[in-house]
Amino acid sequence: MTPRIRTLALACAAAALAAPLVTAPAQATPTPPRTGFEETNGARWTSRPEEQALLATVDKAAKRVSVARIGTTKQDRPVQLVRIGERPTKNTVLLICSQHGDEPSGREACLSTIRDLTYAKDKRTQRFLSRTTLLVVPTANPDGRAADTRGNSDGVDINRDHLSLQTAEARAMAAVIRDHKPDVIYDLHEYGSTPEFYEKDLFDLWPRNLNTDAAVHGEAQTLSKAYVRPAAEHDGYTTGTYGIWTDPVTGEPVKQVAGDGQERILRNMSGIKHAAGLLIESRVNPLTEAEKKDEALNNRRRVTSQRSALGGLFDYTDERRRQLEAATGAARTEGYRDRGPVYVGGADNDPAEPSETIQDPPCGYRLNAAQYGDIKDELALHGVTVQRHKSGAYVPLRQSARALVPLLLDERAPYHMVTARPDMVC
Repeated sequence: MTPRIRTLALACAAAALAAPLVTAPAQATPTPPRTGFEETNGARWTSRPEEQALLATVDKAAKRVSVARIGTTKQDRPVQLVRIGERPTKNTVLLICSQHGDEPSGREACLSTIRDLTYAKDKRTQRFLSRTTLLVVPTANPDGRAADTRGNSDGVDINRDHLSLQTAEARAMAAVIRDHKPDVIYDLHEYGSTPEFYEKDLFDLWPRNLNTDAAVHGEAQTLSKAYVRPAAEHDGYTTGTYGIWTDPVTGEPVKQVAGDGQERILRNMSGIKHAAGLLIESRVNPLTEAEKKDEALNNRRRVTSQRSALGGLFDYTDERRRQLEAATGAARTEGYRDRGPVYVGGADNDPAEPSETIQDPPCGYRLNAAQYGDIKDELALHGVTVQRHKSGAYVPLRQSARALVPLLLDERAPYHMVTARPDMVC
């Protein structure tokens, strides 16, 4: 792997941290804004007013950047989408930053990355942005970030709401995925370590859901194992597979504590919606004595490790765009062939039981008027094709969202929204 974009990203970050706080002369090139985190050298996290000021500045600074409100939280805070790119492109990457409000390092990495790509003038970055559209939701849970809580203002874990879409935050993200069809969905989080067994600087994990197309699944694993982890390790960070405890002596797996194939999690929903999804988790806990004594030092490590991993993502996107586009493009059309089982359980490391496999799926599902009225907005947000009737609606399986339909409507699916009537007559 050639660390082209990664090197640029880290150099920009270092320059931003080192930049003096001076007022630029009237005729000088505008000084790129810094985050509150950078201003204090990691002593505190960027405030909401500072974030809004930075986004307003980059929105005006370059034609390649636009900032839009895509949703509004219960406490009236904006959920925003930043688009960075020189022109419309085939290849689209979506960053979802800090879905959990008490996990701020991903948000900081996203904000500084937005700034760096806005002001970058080198040919390599401009070429990258001429072929890739980068979409960023810098604060996916604004109310939770304000309160420093995992959930939103109702206490709901947004990362368990990507199927039912009951929160304003998850609905906003679903609309972005539906409208932009990203090839990669990269989800930035943090985790609490368990000494000896589970304490890498960074963990990551691809979609484990068995309904993920095989080629898309393969690209997500390539992103993890051949790009994100090597990029982080090159910069001195340790990496591993999220949710798997390992023996500190042998390195062999001990037990799985997280990371199953649950469809309501964004990492898995990404695969179901034909994107190479990747969850990334930086370690919250200090490891060294220096980090224990200096909270800012620990905070900087949390953010810079995320930045290193993002560099691997950018290298992957730049070098494997053809393979990625081929995989996601084919997956989006496969559902129209309407064949093969649909899985309502299991994972890529946990084969589905017969009871978790719809071996011979129906041709579609019929909803009565009340059922359709209850979930029509959610079906639309998921991009599910629906045929309306006076008595309700018919949802065919022959569509791009083929595997998603039973997960929403079949009583055998653990998180289904309604129990629709299977129609076996095609």
